[in-house]
Amino acid sequence: MNRLRGTISAIESTDHLSLVDVAVAGDTFTAIVIETPDSAAYLRVGNQVEVLFKETEVSLARDLAGLISLRNRMAATVQAIRRGKLLSEVRMDYKGMSVVSVITTRSVDRLQLAEGVAVEGLVKANEVTLREIEDE
Repeated sequence: MNRLRGTISAIESTDHLSLVDVAVAGDTFTAIVIETPDSAAYLRVGNQVEVLFKETEVSLARDLAGLISLRNRMAATVQAIRRGKLLSEVRMDYKGMSVVSVITTRSVDRLQLAEGVAVEGLVKANEVTLREIEDE
């Protein structure tokens, strides 16, 4: 599981859903959660949270241009690739934090991924989970 720490910067709610923006290292990550500030006390602007997403939910792109609907975008550099016959694990450096993507080995080859290559990690908002950070 990928884990990034951030601070809630905005919340938009309706019914039982909230669209929550979290500032992480100068970028904004967005999550859709089935909670609202009325039902979950941790949903407050200024609160720190963990941004969680599975490795299999991180798509990768090279030389991405134009607008896309995915708002969770991470400019990163490939650190290591663990190749498998069908799937490969791509470990990236995102602003000093480790992020992992699991994609097909065919995609690794098609994107010509290697250590040091600049990529962009992409995660849909509905694949992001937020977790309250307990007092440390």
